[in-house]
Amino acid sequence: MPILRTNAGADGLSLHGSPADPLAALRAKARGDGPVIVMVHGFKYRPGLAGRCPHEHILAARPRTHRRACSWPEALGFGAGQSDEGLALAFGWPAQGTIWGAYGRAAGAGAQLARLIRQVRRMAPRRPVHAIAHSLGVRVVLQSLPHLAPGDLGRLIGLNPAEYHGAAQEALETPAGRRAEMLTVWGPENLVYDLAFQASVRPAQRRDRALGLHPLQGSAHHLLRLDCPETATHLARLGHDITAPRRLACHWQPYLRPGLWPLYSALLREPERTPLSAFAPVSQHRDSSPAVTLVEST
Repeated sequence: MPILRTNAGADGLSLHGSPADPLAALRAKARGDGPVIVMVHGFKYRPGLAGRCPHEHILAARPRTHRRACSWPEALGFGAGQSDEGLALAFGWPAQGTIWGAYGRAAGAGAQLARLIRQVRRMAPRRPVHAIAHSLGVRVVLQSLPHLAPGDLGRLIGLNPAEYHGAAQEALETPAGRRAEMLTVWGPENLVYDLAFQASVRPAQRRDRALGLHPLQGSAHHLLRLDCPETATHLARLGHDITAPRRLACHWQPYLRPGLWPLYSALLREPERTPLSAFAPVSQHRDSSPAVTLVEST
């Protein structure tokens, strides 16, 4: 499978499970066609920690038995044997400990991720780089943007992000951020986690709100609400049948729900055929956050 496992740590970037130079390994993997898709985990994972290593669970080609061990690389189409399926960059970082401690470390991990992305762009300038991340992993990707050049990162899918609106907006107002597109995927099953995040992590800007509760606005920033019936109906017409949630509270719904991964794969692999501008407001909910649905582009 075309996958490169890298980690951010106190000594900088490393190759997971190997003392080899990660950039040398990247140089060998950078040859080829197809997109480079960065995958970043969220809170409580830590590379090399038994039972909590992301490279043995969600970022693995074949995860060990675990209730949240959906293989992201496989779900995105890696390992199918196609010459143009691209390169999966599995990025691990130390997200153990307290939520506020991990939140702080996410900024440093973002700087190291930026170094990796810059090297990809230098070694394979014609290959687009996109990202998909969950929870605090969304903050990691956003914090890479101040260290990147315009166009280095194309599209970001943020699954139930654990980040503040103001911090996200600041990152997306950098030169690289203004060229990037972002889709936030959120459902009411995450409400309790957003409230717990706001209660635990002090925002840099007073009265700031979690990104799931105060969505970004702008032509390049869009929200996919998983509780919007119009969205589900329209996605079904396009061939994406999204199942109903099984729990009232679940932080991992955006990558556990059957039917969502083919949509994510299309968004990351065929951005020219799946413009985020096709997401348009259709209704208002009690919290005043707009619901959006995918409409067919002309």
